[in-house]
Amino acid sequence: MRETYRRTIRFKLNGRPAIAQIATHETLVEVLRRDFSLFGARESCGQGLCGCCTALVNGIAVSGCLYLAAFVDGAEVTTVEGLALGTELHPIQESFVANCAFQCGFCTPGFILMTKELLDRHPHPTTDEIRHYLSGNLCRCAAYPDIVQAVQAVAGRE
Repeated sequence: MRETYRRTIRFKLNGRPAIAQIATHETLVEVLRRDFSLFGARESCGQGLCGCCTALVNGIAVSGCLYLAAFVDGAEVTTVEGLALGTELHPIQESFVANCAFQCGFCTPGFILMTKELLDRHPHPTTDEIRHYLSGNLCRCAAYPDIVQAVQAVAGRE
């Protein structure tokens, strides 16, 4: 049996220092789920096509199923769990709830994090910009109109 090379990574996870022992081939979503019990990011397609595994690395959305965990060494990682402040939801999360912008909820964390990146870059996006920005996230329940409405609603509050 071949021994797997492991290394230590240190990074900020949802605003707090984090350390993980990882194998060099492990992805960010694997480490988040296994080592930190953060289950918002989910591997669905395994090809970076659906957005279910989205995490923010230094404020940029990445596909956690393809992004090697080793790349977050020294970085700041934000997951959907890290947006809320204690029991108080982030305004984006509140807007998704208020606008019923989900059905099964499987894809919702990815949409919320993509919305965060979008609004950080473009605080008042047009409907076309919202649709374009979120086009890399897939919702099998087809909640797209409600998702766009939720983004418009939160963008109007900022």
